[in-house]
Parts: sequence; C-alpha cells; structure tokens
Amino acid sequence: MPRALRPFSSAQYRRLVVALSASLLSAGAWIVAAAWQVIELGGTPIDLSIVAVGASLGLVLAVLVGGVVADRVPQRRILLVIETARAVVFAVAGLLAAAGLIEVWHLAVLSFVLGVADGFFYPAYSAWLPALLPAEQLLAANGVEGVLRPVAQNAAGPALASLLIAVQAPWLAFLVVGALQVVAIVALAVMRTTPLRRDLEESEAHPLRQMAVDLRDGFAYLLRTRWLFATLAFSILLVLVVIGPIEVLIPFAVRDQTGGGAGEFALVLASFGIGGAIGSLLVSSFRLPRRYLTLMILAWGFGCLPLAVIGVTPWLWVMVVATFVCGFLFDAAQVVWGTLLQRRVPPAMLGRVSSLDFFVSLALMPLSMAIAGPVGEWLGLAPAFLIAGVVPPILAIVTLATARLGQDELAHPLDDGQMDAMQTTGAEAAAGFAPPVDERHAPPDSEQST
Repeated sequence: MPRALRPFSSAQYRRLVVALSASLLSAGAWIVAAAWQVIELGGTPIDLSIVAVGASLGLVLAVLVGGVVADRVPQRRILLVIETARAVVFAVAGLLAAAGLIEVWHLAVLSFVLGVADGFFYPAYSAWLPALLPAEQLLAANGVEGVLRPVAQNAAGPALASLLIAVQAPWLAFLVVGALQVVAIVALAVMRTTPLRRDLEESEAHPLRQMAVDLRDGFAYLLRTRWLFATLAFSILLVLVVIGPIEVLIPFAVRDQTGGGAGEFALVLASFGIGGAIGSLLVSSFRLPRRYLTLMILAWGFGCLPLAVIGVTPWLWVMVVATFVCGFLFDAAQVVWGTLLQRRVPPAMLGRVSSLDFFVSLALMPLSMAIAGPVGEWLGLAPAFLIAGVVPPILAIVTLATARLGQDELAHPLDDGQMDAMQTTGAEAAAGFAPPVDERHAPPDSEQST
C-alpha cells in the first residue's frame, strides 16, 4: 500500500477513523452554526468573543487533568464518554434554538462544555494512537488526521451547517450534528480496549496527590527537554496573536467586506481545510524531513503571512486563497509535530505531554479570543489581521536563532532510513514501557538534564 494508507490495514484504526471523522464533522458544523446563531441574535464581535472564550477556557482548564487521566484510564473509555457528552451538548443547543429560547450566554456555557470535552479528547487520542499502530506508520496516521481535520472540521462541517442554516436555521444544524455523534459513539463501542502503556504501581496516596505527582513529572519533562520547551514557548505567543482574529474576526470580515453570509464564511473555512488536507497528505506520503524542527517552525510562522490581506481585501476569492495557504502550511507542520511527540516522548508520559502541549500552547487562547473582538471594533479589522500576519514570522526566526533547534534535530534523526536498527521507538518502546533510545531521560525520581 502507499505509505500514506498503510495504517488502514488495521481494523482498529479504521474504526477509530470513522469515529474521528464524525466527531470532526460535528465540530466544524458547530463553529458555523454557533457563529451565525450569535449574528441572528444581533450579536457583535464581542458577543462572539464571549462564546469563543467559553470553548477555549474549558479546554485550557481541563486539558492537564485530561492528560493525567489519559495515562491512567484506557483511552477508549475516555473517548466514549466524551463523544456522548458532545451529543448531549448539540441536542440541548438545538432544542433551545428551535424553541426560540437560546441566548448568547447559553452558547458560551455549551461552548465551555465542548472545550472541556476537547481537553480530555486530544490527550487520550494522542496517547492511544501509538498503541494501535507500529512506529513506522505513525507519520501516515498523523497525516490521515491532518487530512480529516481540515476536510471534516474546516470544509465539510461548515458546508453542512451553512446548508442546514439556509434550509431552516441554526437550530437544525445543531440537531443534525448531534445525531452525527451517534456514529462516533457506535464506532468506538465496537473497538477493543487496549492495555495502558504504563506500569501503575499500587499506592496509598490520595488520588489528588497522585495526580499532582503526575503533573509534576510532566512539567519536569517539559522544562528539561529543550526542543519541546522552545516549540511550546513559540506556540503560546503564536496562539495569542493568531487564534483570536481567525476564530472571531473572519466572520465579520466576510460579512462587512464582501457582503457574504454563512455560505461565504463556510467557503473561507473550507479553503483553509482543503489547504490543510493537501499539506497533510503530502507530508505523510514521504519520510520526515531531516530538518524537521526548522521546517515545522518556519511553516507555522510564515504560514500566517496571508492573514494580513484578509482585513483589507473586498474580494472573497482573495480570502479563500489566503486561508488555503495558511491551512496548507499549518497542517503540514502539525503532522510533523504529532509524529515528533509520538516518536521522542516516552510512551508512559505521552498522555501528559500531549496535554501539556495543548495547555501551554493554548494557555493564552482565551485571552486572544477575549481581545480579538474589542481590537476589531476599536482598531478595525485591517490592523488586527496585519498584526496576525506579520508578527508570527518574526517569532519563528527568533525561536530558531535562540533555541538552537538545528543542532537538536541533527542529533536526533526521525527518518526511518537514518535511525539505527536497534533504536526503540513508538509501539516497540511501548512493549517494554521504555523511553525511545534516541532521547535518553532519567526516571522522574532522579531527573537529570538532557
């Protein structure tokens, strides 16, 4: 089979992809349906910021606990609970909207619950994937996710929501995506539960104390691992500058500058998704680049440049092209990042590190959402998008220059053809609960700098 399709030889993985597809489709539809519900209620960018902050705040508050749970509870059970909770949220939103009772604060609360669900979802998914597939298929699997996420969440989901909104109203979109969650629940229900990739010793300590110890060990690993710390420091600043304008201001740019509606907004999101899908597919079809850290940081930084034109163009097609380029570079780099974590992070630590990845890199996301609306109203859309496009490339160059990531990537090649045949990574490392030998770390009780 082509390299990008080899993970599909596993029945377990095929079922997981079905569940992931349904979940991402409903998440993408929620973005458009919630945004247009706010607009139909007469909301402003500040109102949409409140809804967006609810989701990001729930994610940030839950993701650390989600990482600890992902390293202690079989991940399939976590995902089942999450998808069920998401189905309930969508159903409640649909019923409230259909009855004409929904308000902005309802959407904010429901978005908060969805954010909490995401905080448990991402660590569990990231920790489970290497237990289902061998190490040499992880890049391809991350590429599949990189294709599904933009196609389903940024293209198909928004398109479905805009169609349902055009037929009836946002309430119909809420109810339909709630029904889609049943597909995800059934697919996960027929999967097998896999053993945890961690030896859990009996302890008389209180569960909260055990959780605190787990979090301490995760933070210690983050602080002593230079490539991880530098990348997340870059990410937290990138998110502060970029996420707010993308999530909050693009709907108003589409409406005010092009005269478009929900369909045009969905088209802009779909372009981001299509670009991301193509970028993910290309990266997953080849071996990891030798300069994987350098190219990843540059792709994230310079991938934001097209955002600068969104705030000034009156043409929809220019917005479509800009978001396509952003999506291509963002998701291509994300495939590399996901594989990097799964190959260089010890298996027993992967859930916590994945959660720290989301927590640290998204810690300022609520602030970004909160200030995007006021900035868009006070300064205007053009300055807000100009900042979002110009600052990230500068951050990328500074990160590479100060963190010496080029030396690290040369010392730790991830290309299968460049790795020693005796190296232990991915699922093979999981069999013995040992850290990959290309990145040696002392156990938590005797932590040493690498």
